[in-house]
Parts: sequence; structure tokens; C-alpha cells
Amino acid sequence: MSFITALVLSVSVASGLPAICYEAPNLPEASAEALPIWRGFNLQEKFILEWPSSGPFHEEDFRLISELGFNFVLLPMDYRFWIMDGDLEQINEDAFADLDQAIEFGAKYGIHVCMNFHRAPGHTVASPPEATNLWRDAETQRVCAMHWQYFAKRYKGVPNCLLSFNLFNEPHGIGRSTYAAVVKIMVDAIRSEDPDRLIIADGVEWGMFPCENLVPLGIAQATRGYQPSSVSHYLASWVEGADKWAPPSWPVRSVGGGFLYGAAKKKIGSLLEIDTDHTTPLVLTVTVGDVSTHARLAFKMDGEELYTETFTPGEGEGPWQKSIFHPQYNCFQATYDKAVSVTIPPGDHQVTLEITEGDWLSLTRIAVGDGETEYDAIGVVPQWGRKNRGITVSPETGMLETRNKQDAQWLWGTYFSKWAALKDTGIGVMVGEWGAFSKTPHDITLRWMEDNLKTFQRVGLGWALWNFRGAFGILDSGRSDVIYEDFHGHQLDRKMLELLQRY
Repeated sequence: MSFITALVLSVSVASGLPAICYEAPNLPEASAEALPIWRGFNLQEKFILEWPSSGPFHEEDFRLISELGFNFVLLPMDYRFWIMDGDLEQINEDAFADLDQAIEFGAKYGIHVCMNFHRAPGHTVASPPEATNLWRDAETQRVCAMHWQYFAKRYKGVPNCLLSFNLFNEPHGIGRSTYAAVVKIMVDAIRSEDPDRLIIADGVEWGMFPCENLVPLGIAQATRGYQPSSVSHYLASWVEGADKWAPPSWPVRSVGGGFLYGAAKKKIGSLLEIDTDHTTPLVLTVTVGDVSTHARLAFKMDGEELYTETFTPGEGEGPWQKSIFHPQYNCFQATYDKAVSVTIPPGDHQVTLEITEGDWLSLTRIAVGDGETEYDAIGVVPQWGRKNRGITVSPETGMLETRNKQDAQWLWGTYFSKWAALKDTGIGVMVGEWGAFSKTPHDITLRWMEDNLKTFQRVGLGWALWNFRGAFGILDSGRSDVIYEDFHGHQLDRKMLELLQRY
């Protein structure tokens, strides 16, 4: 890969960006066919309009990022920062001074700047939701294209080694052809002003998978590094149900979906099988999370019922933590968070858990012990529609051994091998966001991060950690299990920094 060793950036006032002149050393050339292996961070001053931390980007961030050996920032942005009085068609040019300055900082410190519509007209993964739907509404598509066209015009002439555009954050719930059609509208709008601008689009299904429908557009694609969410988003307040997840581990022993379904959902249902072979009685404990309508949970041993318990959500107070009526389903769904235990007699047995009548329930934890001591436990993050996988209780140790395991090879086989295949066709690929929230134990976070970094390296992907400063980052993350080091007035996670620097 060739490098720009001395870039002098000079853009005319007519383009909308005041003329600046900075030397930017060691910025790699960048194209949609071959993205550099950038390494850096997301900066979030324009992430959400309502955030108290919103404002100008900090020159110190760019200086420290460069000083620490990184060369990339992604700016996730909320379009409401640059419209006037809530009018989506009125762009406030004065609001772009902070973005202009970010490009100047990038040029000054040798850092590529990627601008992203995290909230676009008609699309967001944050709150509040948008009033219209970008993927379905032609008028919203026209307005959004107008915004990207303005960006293209304003920053025409800024070289691709310094600036790129990432169109939308984590599209989901839409077909690939629909997504590609909307992306084409944005690409055409950008290229009408700046035909050579480097454009990146996130993959489908929250950015996790490539979108082959985008290939004819001649743009790069970006993925995410948040799998599994049981590690990356443990106790994250913005993720529904994350407060119910069992403490994470890595590698993760996976039981599959974690749901048990009644006869009406037989097509997506599967039993949970647990094989035991012990010389002493074994106590099996499962924690029931949510229940819909009514469910009779049966423990069967070698085909015969050993124990049953019935759950029937209803109105008001009850044996549940909360119960909510859902008019669209005409039923109550309740959160129980209740442990149910059965004793398995000595011998070689197969225990199955199933719903013998009713709708469905979820499991959040599976544990084994002798009634006084718990030998082992697995936390379950229920995933709708996924098949359950079997568990074996080791006769020697009492530990739970799963037929599925989420580890480095799982990351490769489930997600990144697909991105490697796309990259091999001549499409540039990068990881636009990744990292683990500060509530995940630090030792687990570092093991998981290293497996991700090795996988990124295997594919040849650049990456951007979700935070530089903050709960996912190397500075001021607020982790309770880290001994921080004072660094230019910030609290530095030295172990995480050195891990990132190794890759």
C-alpha cells in the first residue's frame, strides 16, 4: 500500500469549506476497492442532539489518538444538529463549523475522518424514533439525499485519504434489494457533486452481514464487532432485557435459543436435552424468565415425566415480577425470574425440558449441583426462533459441556468468513464499531477483544472502537475492576490500550 507522506490540503471557499493548509503525514490511500487497515475510534460529540456532551470535537482527542499510534476516527452524527428550526429541508451552514474543524484536526494529526449519519432523516436506532420511514417513503429519501448532496458539495476536493462518508448506521428490518435501492439514491446524490468521493455503507441486519446487492454501486462496506451481545452489551441500559442476563463469560457456552415452545409453535420449537451420568444425585436448576399466556414446563427423564410446573401470567400482583397485557396478542406476558429445581437420581439419564401445553417461556440460567454446592452454571440470552442445543454434565467434574460454543472460531465461521469472501471480490471492508460495555468484567472483555482483533487481522480489516473516551473506550471508561493510570488528565486503561496497539 502506498502512503501520502506529505499532504497539503487546500480547498476553496466556493466549495463551502474554508481554505486550510496542513501537512498530514502517513495517511494511506483509500478506495472503495481497498480500504486501508485503519485503527481508531468513534468520537461522539454529534452523536445525539440531546446529549449534554454534544458540541465541538476536541482537538485533544485527535492529538492523543495520533500520539498513541492510531489513524482513524468515525463521527456518528445526528442530522438534527444541522437543520434549522426542525425543518428537514433547511440546512444551517453555520452548524458545519465543527465538522470543518474535525477535518482540519484530521489533516493536522494524520487521522482519517469518516462522517456517518447515525440518525438520518427517516432512520435511527436511537430514541426518539423518526416520524417517517426512510426505506419506504420516497419524500424522505429525497430529503436525505439532499443532505448527503450538501455534504458532497461542501467537502468536494478533500482527498479520500482524509475523508470518507458512511451512509447509515446499522440498517435492519428491511430487505436487501430495498436497502440497496435507497443506498443507490444517496450514492447518486453524492456523486452528482463529487464523483470520486469514497463511500461506505453498513451491511445488513444491524451491519452484521454483507449485502451483495450493494456490489454494483462501487462502494465499500462496514460491519460490526458486537457479537455475542451477552459479552458486548451486558447490563447496557439501552438494551432491553440486558439487566436480566447472567454474568458473561468468554468463550461462551451456548445452549442455542433458550426458548421452549408449545405445540402451536412446533415449527420453530425444540426441546432442551441434558445428558447426565453420575453416581450421586444431581440437582438441576433452571431459571424461568418470561412466559406468554400459559405454559406447563415438564422435566422428563428418559421419556417419563419427572416434574412439572405451570406458569399462567395474569393481571395485577402474582408470582411474577411484572405482567403486561399485550392487546395485539390478546394475552398477558410476564417476567418471572424464578428458579425451578429437580433432583436427577444416580445413573446414565437423558433429561428433557419441554412445554407440554401452552404458548412459550424463556430460560435465562441453567445450573447443576448437589443441593448444597453449585458445580457450574450457564447464563442464557434467549434468542427467538433458534434451536436449542444439547448439554452434557461431565461425570468427572460436574461441569456443563455444550454442543455449541461461541469462541474465536465461531466469530470467524458465523460472521467474518462472509466478510472475507466479500473482500476477496475486490470490495473494501472495515469494522465501523465494536467493543464491550464497561459492566462486562475486564478480564473477559480483554480475552474477547483479542479474539476479535485476531479475527480482524485474519481478514485484513481496519476498525474503530465505539469509544475513545467513555464506557467502551480506553479513557475514562468507569470500569470498577480496572487500575487506571493518569494520562493527560484522563483515566487510562493501559491493558486495553496495549492490547489494541499490538494489533
